[in-house]
Amino acid sequence: MSGYVLEASGVGVRFGGIRALDGVGLGIAPGEVCGLIGPNGAGKTTFFDVVSGIRRPDEGRVRLNGVDITRRSPVWRARHGMRRTFQRQQLFGQLTVADNLLVAQEWRGGGGGLAADLVASPTRRTRETARRARASAVLRDCGLDALADGYAGALPVGQARMVELARALADPPRVLLLDEPASGMSGDERARLAAVVRHLADEEGCAVLLVEHNVAFVMELCARVVVLDLGSVLAEGTAAEVRADTKVVEAYLGTT
Repeated sequence: MSGYVLEASGVGVRFGGIRALDGVGLGIAPGEVCGLIGPNGAGKTTFFDVVSGIRRPDEGRVRLNGVDITRRSPVWRARHGMRRTFQRQQLFGQLTVADNLLVAQEWRGGGGGLAADLVASPTRRTRETARRARASAVLRDCGLDALADGYAGALPVGQARMVELARALADPPRVLLLDEPASGMSGDERARLAAVVRHLADEEGCAVLLVEHNVAFVMELCARVVVLDLGSVLAEGTAAEVRADTKVVEAYLGTT
C-alpha cells in the first residue's frame, strides 16, 4: 500500500494527435491539501476529468484506497467518497440553497421507500431530521446559513461557488476535487474557503486536490504543489520549492 487515498499513475489522454496528458502521476494522502497549477492548456481539467471518472484515460490507472477505479463511473466514485466541484458552477438554481445540500444526501435512501414517505414513518422522519441537521451544520461552517432559504440561481458568483462546495461536503467526502473554487470570490470569501478546506483536511482527514489560477491562494493553502505543463508534471514540492524552481518560473510563474 502506498499510503495514498487517491493515486493516479502513468495517466495519458490523447485528443487526436495531441497528447493532453502524458504519463502523469500524482498521489494524495488522507488529510493532505495538494495544489495543481500550470498554464492554460496544461491539462489540469483533463486530469480532473480522468480522476473523477468523466473521461477514461488512454493509458494509466487511477486508484482509490488501493483499488483500481479506472473503469468505474463518476456515480460509483461519488458513492465511495469522491466529490468534485466544477469551473462552471453546477448548482440546481431552481432549488433553495438548503435543498441543494439535501439533494446531495438523497442517494442514501429515505428509509422504507415510497410507503414510508406516504405514512411519514419514524425511520423516514429520523433520517430526514439527520439530513437537515447535517445540511444546517455545513451551511453554518461555510457561512451560508443566512442564505439557506434563498434560491441558488439568484446568488452572485462567489456565494454560488461556496454553495457548490457546501453541497460537496453535505455527504462527508474522503476525497475532494476543487476546480477553480476561488474564482469570482472576494477576499473574505476566499478566507472562508481556505478555513473550510483546512478544517476538512486537518479535522476530518479528507484528501483535497485543488486546481486554481490564484497562485498566492494555492501557495498559502497547500502543503504540496504539483505543476503541469504541456500535459506533463514539470515540478512537485512544497510551495517554497516550487516558487524557487527555475523551470516553473520560466513556464508559468514568471508570466502571472
